Amino acid sequence: MTWIVTILLLSMHASYAQSLKNNIDHAYQQFVKSGKLPNGIASLTVLDGNTGQPIFTNNASIGLPTASTMKVITSITALDILGPDYTYQTKLAYTGEIDSLGVLHGDIIVIGSGDPTLGSDRFNNTKAETILNKWVYKIQHAGISRIDGRIIGDDLYLNGNDVPPTWNWQDIGNYYGAGISGLNWHENKVGIVISPHTVGKPTFVASTSLPLTDGTLINEVITGPNGSGDNVYAYSAPYSNIVYLRGTYGRDLKKVIEIAVPDPALALAQQLTRALSDIGIAVDSLPTTGKRLLNQGITLNKRPKELDIHQSPALKDIIHWFNQKSINLYGEAMLKSFGIISHNESTTLEAASLLSKYWEQKLRIPNSELNIQDGSGLSPQNRVTTAAMAKIMHYAQGRPWFADFKKSLPTINGITMKSGTIGGVLGYTGFHTSKSGQPVTFSLLVNNYTGSTAAMRQEMFKLLNSLK
Repeated sequence: MTWIVTILLLSMHASYAQSLKNNIDHAYQQFVKSGKLPNGIASLTVLDGNTGQPIFTNNASIGLPTASTMKVITSITALDILGPDYTYQTKLAYTGEIDSLGVLHGDIIVIGSGDPTLGSDRFNNTKAETILNKWVYKIQHAGISRIDGRIIGDDLYLNGNDVPPTWNWQDIGNYYGAGISGLNWHENKVGIVISPHTVGKPTFVASTSLPLTDGTLINEVITGPNGSGDNVYAYSAPYSNIVYLRGTYGRDLKKVIEIAVPDPALALAQQLTRALSDIGIAVDSLPTTGKRLLNQGITLNKRPKELDIHQSPALKDIIHWFNQKSINLYGEAMLKSFGIISHNESTTLEAASLLSKYWEQKLRIPNSELNIQDGSGLSPQNRVTTAAMAKIMHYAQGRPWFADFKKSLPTINGITMKSGTIGGVLGYTGFHTSKSGQPVTFSLLVNNYTGSTAAMRQEMFKLLNSLK
């Protein structure tokens, strides 16, 4: 009797899969006929969630830009290599000696390890005010009443602040294109409050969330008409002394513009210096960073005395915000982290190459299907196949951390999936179980579509509704 039941179950499963395949095939033909891809391309891979076998594929072996759907590959790789409970450590330490009057004849050093959450408002224990208050207390508790030295933000772990070399110039001055530093701070961004004027006239900067004391902010933003929204771009690069704001800001808009901080380690050192000054602990010299000192030929003390070790949230919690809010900085931090841990490679491109090799060894996915340039998908030069992405997603289902990963994915149009949007690119990848009980893993990428993003997205939703 057991074998009869097994045969019946397999027969029912095959019937459900065939019915689903027919639904997807019909929906895909309608999708192609929508007229939105006369010069573009779509790729779709749908795998059986139980077996991993293809239910439907079209252009599955064509490498395409991914936008933020790349984040699922980075997340899964990080969870697999680093583990869901992996944490970053940031150390507060000092050099020199403390005399009988409480004067530190040396420096306070904040030693980074690439923690992307340091100073972030997304977690209770990472908020800038919480961390600064803790460190001020630790310095006081050590008996330090004055610092005959400086505050140093040691960002040398990742060789200072950097951006992936394939990112666009228009992106890297903005919050979503902030560089990845060995010592990140406040997600390496600063808020700008802009006050509009009459339409066509210059705006002015009313305030900033962090003081920009080490550079010049040049505001060239023009007031746009009501309803025109935020079309502001910041132009800068790591260590820039000048940041340009350009574009238009709607006259009726009330939005804080967020831009990248050129040197987050310095911003942290400056804020800690100010926090100490506020309670009467004077710091004799100007704050600086490990990278700036190295460029002057000065090497940091290798054996400072520890005052505190700040531990980041667990990786599984970092990945939750990474996928829910598409925080590119988190992806670049994770990419470099497993590059260092697996092969001591901290550059973006070397770490990305190691990521591709990892999946070639793990799932026999050819490197040509994972031509990866960064960890977040912001690079327009990424080329990934939906077949590779779906295989990696299916692999994740068998891992002990899968529940945490799946929980990190947003629910969009009633489906658990990660979205991706960049110029001319839209994508979705995720998991779903149909009404008949058939689980699937899928990846859908569309490149060079015509019409509005909103209209293309609705066509993609119609196609993905066939999975329901």
